[in-house]
Amino acid sequence: MTRNTDGVLSRRKFLIASGAAGLTGLAGCTENNSDSSGGDQSGGDGTSTSETEQSGGDGSQSLSGTVDIAGSSTVFPLATAMAENFRVEHSEVNINIQSTGSGGGFANYFCPGETDFNNASRHIKGEEADQCSSNDVTPVELKVATDALTVIVNNDNDFLGEGLTVEQLKTIFSAETQPTTWSDVNAEWPDEEIEIYGPADASGTYDYFIEAIIGEDGPGHRQDYSATEQDRTIIQGVQGSEFAIGYMGFAYYSENPDAVQAVAIDDGDGDGYVEPSLDTALSGDYTPLSRPLFTYPAQESLTEEHVAEFARYWLKKSTSKKIVADQVGYVPLGEEEQQEMLDKLNAAIDEA
Repeated sequence: MTRNTDGVLSRRKFLIASGAAGLTGLAGCTENNSDSSGGDQSGGDGTSTSETEQSGGDGSQSLSGTVDIAGSSTVFPLATAMAENFRVEHSEVNINIQSTGSGGGFANYFCPGETDFNNASRHIKGEEADQCSSNDVTPVELKVATDALTVIVNNDNDFLGEGLTVEQLKTIFSAETQPTTWSDVNAEWPDEEIEIYGPADASGTYDYFIEAIIGEDGPGHRQDYSATEQDRTIIQGVQGSEFAIGYMGFAYYSENPDAVQAVAIDDGDGDGYVEPSLDTALSGDYTPLSRPLFTYPAQESLTEEHVAEFARYWLKKSTSKKIVADQVGYVPLGEEEQQEMLDKLNAAIDEA
């Protein structure tokens, strides 16, 4: 287990640094709770962000208009960083970002045609694509980064040793087994109740965990746990109980490296326990919990120049170590994959 964040600068520290340097880049940003029947999946603190009045950069006014984005809490900080950087050059473009969870964003905002983008920490589901189609919304899947989904435990937990195996994770979180105490998982572990925290079922992180650990055709995720729409609540819950466990995107762990421990995972392939990090996600060693992150612009919205240009900007910056890795805490795209996504986006713009 580890508390090392590989030198990642948290988004919170980045915003503080930006404010210290000058308020022009953040002036006018407002934060409020978003709500949907699919759940309000938090951007780390249960908020959404609206870049509405900020100015700065070269003063370019060539683009204007509004871009509305909903979806994944995991992608939320990356989308926010991209929006902040984009508006330095295009201060007349207002970018409103809600953190609703991948599923909540698709079902309640994007597929009904209310937003221009949906962020997702998983692929769009068939039923979501059908809902979009019924409303004449055409989603364009664009990979924007790679995440290392991170399992966390309390800092006082000293009985896990090197970490957890995939089979042990499955035992802990499966609806079929549902162990009550740690000793139910391993007789050598304490006879203490397992306190579990995790994202709610509107979250793409929840869906990916099922796919990677429990299996899509398996018994499903246990429901007797503290499901929350706020990643900060997962951190606080695990921090407050010696026998707690939870999981979230790596970026949120990297904001709280002293509050909790990240757990190394053994996938059973013979390489042993591997800690979550940007390096192990990029190398492919951190399996099966490294995962792609996406944004989905609606092809119909790409007819608007300011929407198309923001999508292009995001992809052009998707290889940026400074933004994607240092400011947010994810693995940037490689140049070949970036070009593939740009080609896909440009083809969608031409067809729109």
